[in-house]
Amino acid sequence: GPAYLGMELGVGETVLMKAVAQATGRQLDKIKAEAQEKGDLGLVAESSRSNQPHDVSSRPSLTAGGRAMNKKIDIIKGLFVACRFSEARYIVRSLAGKLRIGLAEQSVLSALSQAVCLSPPGQGFPPAVLDAGMGKSAESRRSWIEEKSLILKQTYCEMPNYDVLIPVLLKEGIDELPNHCKLTPGVPLRPMLAHPTKGVGEVMKRFDEAAFTCEYKYDGERAQIHILESGEVRVFSRNQEDNTSKYPDIVSRVPTVTKDSVTSCVLDAEAVAWDREKKQIQPFQVLTTRKRKDVEASEITVQVCVYAFDLLYLNGESLVRQPLCRRRALLKESFSEVEGEFVFARSIDSNNTDAIAEFLEQSVRDSCEGLMVKTLEKDATYEIAKRSHNWLKLKKDYLDGVGDTVDLCVIGAYLGKGKRAGAYGGFLLACYDDDNEEFQSVCKIGTGFKDEDLEQHYKFLKEHILPKPRAYYRIDPGAEPDVWLDAVQVWEVKCADLSLSPVYKAAMGMVDPEKGISLRFPRFLRIRDDKKPEDATTGAQVGRLAFKKNVGVDSCSERSHLTAR
Repeated sequence: GPAYLGMELGVGETVLMKAVAQATGRQLDKIKAEAQEKGDLGLVAESSRSNQPHDVSSRPSLTAGGRAMNKKIDIIKGLFVACRFSEARYIVRSLAGKLRIGLAEQSVLSALSQAVCLSPPGQGFPPAVLDAGMGKSAESRRSWIEEKSLILKQTYCEMPNYDVLIPVLLKEGIDELPNHCKLTPGVPLRPMLAHPTKGVGEVMKRFDEAAFTCEYKYDGERAQIHILESGEVRVFSRNQEDNTSKYPDIVSRVPTVTKDSVTSCVLDAEAVAWDREKKQIQPFQVLTTRKRKDVEASEITVQVCVYAFDLLYLNGESLVRQPLCRRRALLKESFSEVEGEFVFARSIDSNNTDAIAEFLEQSVRDSCEGLMVKTLEKDATYEIAKRSHNWLKLKKDYLDGVGDTVDLCVIGAYLGKGKRAGAYGGFLLACYDDDNEEFQSVCKIGTGFKDEDLEQHYKFLKEHILPKPRAYYRIDPGAEPDVWLDAVQVWEVKCADLSLSPVYKAAMGMVDPEKGISLRFPRFLRIRDDKKPEDATTGAQVGRLAFKKNVGVDSCSERSHLTAR
């Protein structure tokens, strides 16, 4: 089901191993040992299934009773005994949530749109039209399919539920999709994301004559707040997960700051840790100490302030195609501020370089990450289906000459020496290639850690040790760590520069045909608990950062190729 429903299979490796053992007649300890050796329970299931006689389905279950785990095991066993060839491998990987077939969600959406474009729905059988693109030139066919694909991607961002979209696609066709599947309070839409930029000068160049605003970039957790027609308040994360039970304080205060004219709406905001005594913002790390689910208002020790910066839906009308100036005006007309509880994001509308630079420095003094710079009128709609160049982020790191921070996955560790003995002293980090669903090594990191950080990392990561790297890790033997780790945690990392590397694999082929990109002098900043491994900085983004710094880009042809990418 969609992320906002919070549906989980609840099938862990132990359940899968027991099901494989019972379905194939093998000993559980042998299944465990082989899984540890191969690092892929799917391959173990496949080989176990193919080596067993075909009458295993007649064997009685080794467990009995009405417990949920035994029911799950029985269902999975039923799937296993019906498997042929490689089916067992992919069933196990699917149940474990680790399919890894190189097919990302954007590819699924593109395939769906292409299918309904080329073979229009509503035809009888056999269909009269199998390829509606016949007769078009290759270029016009490509642009036609891309145009239709964007309709589906945009609609999916507003209604991220295949159970709703697919029936409409099949009955009405892709052009009618936006008329039937609309932004709806209670169903979270994907948040608009910004592009990094190197400094105030680049902002001025990018926006040229366009009117724009500069807002504080708050260091908290994205909070998409929905008010339903019934008056119910729901809070969702940037990943569309339901955070309502995490923020009972936000839920209770929203009705008090909402004006009577509002019957339903969707707000885009940031929930930030707030010190009520000192009346100031607290670091993101303080916010992460809050309990994640089922929080009682009386138990709350970390207070939050909601900083609202956008209004996406109001009283039955979607506003995502309205310019930001209109959305912001409606936001301020519809809500009232309460200090320390609900306020509008601090902003200035200016094209004066000195004023923006001063505002950036003030944002840092006020414990923010920097600025978000957004167009107000021209090209100022809420673009969800792609990372927009109409929102730029100008972070505090630029003040000391660094480009941008990146979010990377930990895939390996190096044993500590000296005072770091008994823990991990360094780590191998990777970016994520969303086209191929693989993690690409990008650097080794050993600085920025406090002693308590290293202790915390060791306790957490030792539970995720692998006997060998995953098949979807793209690495070089020259950077092999002492310990391989499952890619389960994302870190925010700051670096001094980027460079071409024959060892690291990030963005290989984008800047140099045989070399990847590496971070120079990386430094650990914090754990990003709000991001999944697949939300890490992509290889393409690392390549673009390198391009901006002209890392290894010496020829016009290379520049043109990378710009196109």
